[in-house]
Amino acid sequence: MNLRVSALALAALATAAVAGASDLTPPAGSGAAPVAPWRFVGLPAQALPATRFTVVTLDGVRVLRVEADRSYGNLLHPLPVGTAAGSLSWRAQVVLPPQGTDLTARSGDDAALRVCALFDMPLAQMPMVERQMLRIARSRSKDLLPTATLCYVADAALPPGSVVVSPYTRRVRSVVVRAPVGQWQTERHDLANDFLRVFGDEATRVPAVIAILIGADADNTGSRGLAHVNEIHHTAP
Repeated sequence: MNLRVSALALAALATAAVAGASDLTPPAGSGAAPVAPWRFVGLPAQALPATRFTVVTLDGVRVLRVEADRSYGNLLHPLPVGTAAGSLSWRAQVVLPPQGTDLTARSGDDAALRVCALFDMPLAQMPMVERQMLRIARSRSKDLLPTATLCYVADAALPPGSVVVSPYTRRVRSVVVRAPVGQWQTERHDLANDFLRVFGDEATRVPAVIAILIGADADNTGSRGLAHVNEIHHTAP
């Protein structure tokens, strides 16, 4: 399985349930790295620089600063077993978008910010080859691995609402959200509706969500990206 695929679509997850507050904004002192249950997930044996995630105070408000510099990386928050899709909301500001991005091509598949929900879709609903690849990956991991990842990606090149299948794997599919540089945007999305819209060729029911992931990368374009995000809420139906 492609290493980049395993890092985003097959990121290793903690299997213990995480207690309940819907506000998932990473806690930490100003300038510090986020603390558990958030944790960094990169490529296996990653040689690329790691995207930096730090909690800072901006205009008196605690925010997560996401800095990509020719780098790759994700921050992952596991959810309790059996968590229903519900809704996902956050507030974000893209300060610097990576240059030369094209979400439809491997050479340009970079973003200043991705906010993703990882789903445990039944294996039987996946195409046979992808199902077998995931079984192999799961046999080599001690943790549960997602079968479907729905991302919301800040991108100025495509119209908001556009659906993009990852050029690396069909297991990761994205919805483009607004990305005016320097402006704070509040996003709220119905995960169930979006999952069926994006993965409707494979699923008629919405599976449980097993984790929320925040990512950014600028390795394919060899550029830089900077974004801030806070008020990250998952709300059960």
